[in-house]
Amino acid sequence: MTIFEGRVKEWDMADLRPEFAENGALGVYVSVPFCRAKCSFCNFASGVGTPVAIERYVESLCAEIGSVGKRAESLGAMLPRKADTVYFGGGTPSLLEPAQLNRILAAIRGQFDVAADAEITMEAAPGQISDELLKAALRLGVNRVSLGVQSFIDREAASVGRSHTGESCVAEIARLRRAGVGKVAADLIAGLPHQTDASWQRSLDAAVASELDHLSVYLFEVDEGSRLGAEVLGGGARFYAPEVPNEERASAMYERACAFLPEHGFGQYEISNFARAGFQAKHNRKYWERAPYVGFGLDAHSMLKIEGPGLGAQGPECAVRFANADELARYDGREPAEITRVDARGAFEEALFLGLRLVEGVSVAALRQRFDAGWVDEAAGIARELAAGGLMVVDGERWALTSHGRLVSNDVFGRLLESVAV
Repeated sequence: MTIFEGRVKEWDMADLRPEFAENGALGVYVSVPFCRAKCSFCNFASGVGTPVAIERYVESLCAEIGSVGKRAESLGAMLPRKADTVYFGGGTPSLLEPAQLNRILAAIRGQFDVAADAEITMEAAPGQISDELLKAALRLGVNRVSLGVQSFIDREAASVGRSHTGESCVAEIARLRRAGVGKVAADLIAGLPHQTDASWQRSLDAAVASELDHLSVYLFEVDEGSRLGAEVLGGGARFYAPEVPNEERASAMYERACAFLPEHGFGQYEISNFARAGFQAKHNRKYWERAPYVGFGLDAHSMLKIEGPGLGAQGPECAVRFANADELARYDGREPAEITRVDARGAFEEALFLGLRLVEGVSVAALRQRFDAGWVDEAAGIARELAAGGLMVVDGERWALTSHGRLVSNDVFGRLLESVAV
């Protein structure tokens, strides 16, 4: 762009159900880091897995879910009882066997009160959802499928290791609809090898002509974390690296999507996300609104609110972020590999750069209510300078990024955070 030796003892999850703090509905993320083949642009912690490795992973995953209450308690975090979103990400979660999906969801429901109308999402690769898994997923409550399309153009998809064609993607979307999937989403990437302005437009046309409800548009990340990115940075020729559009062209493609998609029913609500009315991703909004969420599995991240001495006057805004190991050999589902405590000042910074990812921006009144007014005043001065430069919209009620500000959002966030640095 985010296996195990021995067997885990099975138990009745209900017997280990912990006491939960009521702190708003929780989002649950489940990492399934296995694919049939790893795409050249991928920099996630994922890889090809054997059936035995996947089964061992599911055992460790269920054990981790079963111990979530003890983990939260050890971190001094508040863990909500109710969950209203569950998101299976990857990797390719659709490679799970129906029985494995059933066990994971049973473990989640054994620990949380999953709302009857919860949004339950499964990521999938086009053409890699078996009829059996699809039927099981729908029976188990999955009501949203997000397809890793990346491009509707055959040559572009093949160049990065995707096995689908544009035609098969359209057919897959229609198949999911016929099966009864209530919400269907897809991803596109601007900046893939061989991509041109004309081919990008054909992908956008195909997306809006399909039965999609939601579309995510990402810029190809040129970094050494992926095989393709490493070739581009190193001036290599493998993975069609010389055919990758330059940053200026890729940015223009992104801007084209931002102009085109809202004109065709997909309103932009976040830097990379577009949706038809009523179909915004509820789970992903939790990240940008600093709502509590907990992640299970390889490289999964969590954020829970926390209160305690030394965290500042605005205790309820303080949090603990923790993440699991990002290598299969080191993941065992027992202890987080990384723990970061977020005090009130850090929470304010997060509220700025996460909230400004949303097109609606952040409420100034809410910032003043939740945080030190002096911090808000410090940021306000920089916000006005950024507004004068055409990067932000600033009025008495709300701060938001302009369309150009969203394109250079990292620079904007950097300027704002400099203003509130201790």
